[in-house]
Amino acid sequence: MSTETLPREPSRARALFSTADFKLLRAALASHARTTEDRDELARINALHHRLGTYS
Repeated sequence: MSTETLPREPSRARALFSTADFKLLRAALASHARTTEDRDELARINALHHRLGTYS
């Protein structure tokens, strides 16, 4: 009898966000973008908003 163990396969990754979550996050970012006056932050918000749009 051998005490050798077989290598385990990694478990399958599960989605962190649903499609509805992406829509909600995009709406929240759009709302925040309308109120911010920092141009650098607005550029980051716009980039993230765009990236989230590619997933939904």
